[in-house]
Amino acid sequence: MLRANPHLIEINTRLWLKQLRVKYSQPEMKLSAIPDEEWLELRHLGFDIVWLMGVWEPSPESERIARGDKALLEDLKNLPPGFGPEAVGPSPYSVHWYRLNPELGFEWELKALKEKLNSMGMKLMVDLVSNHTAKDNPYIAENPDCFINGTEEDFRAHPDWFFELEAGDRKRYIAYGRDPNFPAWTDSAQLNYFNPATRERMLSVLLRIADMADGVRCDMVMLTLNEIHDTTWGSLLGRGGYKRPQEEFWDGAIRSVTEKHPGFVFLAEVYWGLEWRVQQMGFDYTYDKGTYDRLRFQGPQELRGHLRAEKLYQKRSARFIDNHDEQPSLGAFGRQKSLAAAVVVSTIKGLRFFNDNQLDGIKARVPLQLNELYERVPDQEVKKFYAKLLKITDHPAFHGGEWALLDVRPCDQENATNANILAWSWAQRRTLKVIVVNYSAEVSCGVVNVNIRSEGEATAIFEELSDRFFSFRSSDLNGGLRLLQMPPYSAYIFDVEF
Repeated sequence: MLRANPHLIEINTRLWLKQLRVKYSQPEMKLSAIPDEEWLELRHLGFDIVWLMGVWEPSPESERIARGDKALLEDLKNLPPGFGPEAVGPSPYSVHWYRLNPELGFEWELKALKEKLNSMGMKLMVDLVSNHTAKDNPYIAENPDCFINGTEEDFRAHPDWFFELEAGDRKRYIAYGRDPNFPAWTDSAQLNYFNPATRERMLSVLLRIADMADGVRCDMVMLTLNEIHDTTWGSLLGRGGYKRPQEEFWDGAIRSVTEKHPGFVFLAEVYWGLEWRVQQMGFDYTYDKGTYDRLRFQGPQELRGHLRAEKLYQKRSARFIDNHDEQPSLGAFGRQKSLAAAVVVSTIKGLRFFNDNQLDGIKARVPLQLNELYERVPDQEVKKFYAKLLKITDHPAFHGGEWALLDVRPCDQENATNANILAWSWAQRRTLKVIVVNYSAEVSCGVVNVNIRSEGEATAIFEELSDRFFSFRSSDLNGGLRLLQMPPYSAYIFDVEF
């Protein structure tokens, strides 16, 4: 049973395994040979779900295309110590086939790893690329009608949208996978979700994955929704005689999988304000880009408004400041702001989602196609910060307690910096955790609206991030927790025992 507000870590599987081979001097190490201590360390940090990103059989065509990508090659040239085309591999999101990548081991090793992680109290999550396959996926030749087809005229009008496929004595023109707001992914082929055979095929893939893992992170889910699919591809689908189905693919698919595998976890990458709708289809968690954008580009008042959303929506939101699609938070936010943001996403409701590079303080953005080890130098101060934060938020109060957003009043009429301060609490039995974050670049002052009993003239309250006691006069606790000078981007996690 997954606890409330679970912790998830995303691991770039190919690169991580290469690192472990060097660390343990085992150049042939596969998944089943990873020492238990590596998994136990993750458990010790409080992780509930291990997402092994990029485990499926890679596409040779994706690698060929990536080696000609000038922007990618420029990125790799600038990644220490500098790489050329020989370091380029396929994209993990151009899946050739849903079999374990032979570099990682034999098929049985994935299921064996699932069972090992389960015995340690963790779940295994893997990817499902729901919108498209690799353009050399064998299923395209087997059943091309399960993909979006155009005509020769379409191909000539939009050569960047289609590729040619020899199909017996005729040519097919298959659409590349595409988000309508961006150029097509030219190493992919777009699935046709209005074809019942496609839905049947993708359900069979899901059921196969559910036999080997405890959950899936589903890529770009919004592109597979009937309305979006129709908007993007409707003219081609209508010409081919396909009609918009009554039911969303995910309604039936999630129902079928969870009937056979109760407790299987569905995480959706979804944007465009469609998160609540996707949650209602049965997804356990959805990406919360709203919190990310408010933390990175806006401020505390915008975030506070976002956190007032419906409670069930909060509980099923995946909170993050780092993942493989975003710039590393240390660079994108700045060092102190990123650590304050990390406290925020680690202490609000929902799935708390971390990236392996984030925990080590890696500042470089690593392209997913990199297939060689780079100069990965952890930032020890950041690493210690995350180790402490994760241990603090592993406490049962952050998982089984009652969460409350707290108002912060001004210290006095002339000082409006209370608007910079975010605060909330977790209450469980005799424990109260009070989280206070000055999410601004100025010294701020505020009175947090929380009831803490004073004992005599002064009360000492333990603050967990700094490992020290704060002494408050009874007047500082009268009517709330008075914090007179919070440094820029500082954060407190107070532990109050009744």
